[in-house]
Amino acid sequence: MKASVSASPSPAMQRALPVIFATVVLDAVGIGLIFPILPALLQEVTHAASVAPYIGILTALYALMQFMFAPVLGALSDRLGRRPVLLVSLAGAAVNYLFLAFAPSLWMLLLGRAIAGVTSANVSVATAYITDISPEATRARRFGLLNAMFGAGFIIGPVLGGALGDYGLRLPFMAAAVLNAGNLLLALLMLPESRPPTHGKIDLAALNPLRPLRWVWSQKRLLPIAFIFFTFSAAGEVYGVCWALWGRDAFGWNGLWIGLSLGAFGVCQALAQAFLPGPAVKLLGERATILGGVVCAGVALLVMAFATRSWMIFAIMPVFALGGIGAPALQSLATRQVADDRQGQFQGVLASSVSLASVLCPLVFSSIYFGVRAYWPGAVWLSVLVVYAALVPLVLGLDVRAPARKLAS
Repeated sequence: MKASVSASPSPAMQRALPVIFATVVLDAVGIGLIFPILPALLQEVTHAASVAPYIGILTALYALMQFMFAPVLGALSDRLGRRPVLLVSLAGAAVNYLFLAFAPSLWMLLLGRAIAGVTSANVSVATAYITDISPEATRARRFGLLNAMFGAGFIIGPVLGGALGDYGLRLPFMAAAVLNAGNLLLALLMLPESRPPTHGKIDLAALNPLRPLRWVWSQKRLLPIAFIFFTFSAAGEVYGVCWALWGRDAFGWNGLWIGLSLGAFGVCQALAQAFLPGPAVKLLGERATILGGVVCAGVALLVMAFATRSWMIFAIMPVFALGGIGAPALQSLATRQVADDRQGQFQGVLASSVSLASVLCPLVFSSIYFGVRAYWPGAVWLSVLVVYAALVPLVLGLDVRAPARKLAS
């Protein structure tokens, strides 16, 4: 068995961290740029009275392609190295935004989003890269920083996209293409390979999108982690679907107040994930940190469900943001469950679980919200609380001592 790449990372590998973080920030900014003006673009292209179904189709298409191909690209990164797969992913993102910037018809928009979904390995490969170069003691902190960088990009992106959209409907998409091209150039020039490629022919059967999923299903110790990861992602979907609607219905928020509330949460979460996961895991251990995140999120959701004044939401924001420390701890725990030559594949499967949540859960939570909004809009948060409560037995049952190298085959 080859020694772990992360056991003694070289200075060059340590210098690669800022490049990886910059890659994630720029990727998130590029994604966030398009949110404020995508409805207007679809209105221009389709001339439909309501573009909501088209937004749903574009979102589902991207998530479906990511669900199918993220494990494949993760497995290829184990075989070919992280760097080439990440470069292909960044190139695919740039092509997607060029399609969005110049597409005269709906089919070109759909093709662009399909390309972006097929090549959307940025975060999963970045996570595998960090695993390669990080000792186990530092992984939770670095995963927290990774999530914080992604969150910071999502704070910057929508603001920048809205501002650019005032000058031209296609301008934010051009800016996103330029950002991703710069991202590609940065990785091409400055990012070293963290995992040398293996020699020999590539098993074409490994390109079957369902094969990595079957592999995880066969490893019983991985199933609870994959399911917890999926549930975290599922719960996260509700905020994008229901937050703005709930803010208007419960408190009469206008666009400014919705933006301020999301910005406040984003800042709190970025700070929490940047500074707290590492110390929390060191002090409490990974399982207790995951449970702590679930409890904090549950307390915040309970307050939100019964809140009658806007200030209550802003007051609970720091506790709500503490709920985010569980995900980096779970990522750190997950990296120990598989051998070094399976890290990319496993991270791809986890990315697929996020995509699956993106396909299924918006419909579920939007249906719940429209069922309760007439008499109690905040009740939707109780449904999320139930989801979190169902996680507690699974988290308590996690085996944090699982020997990673035994699950290599």
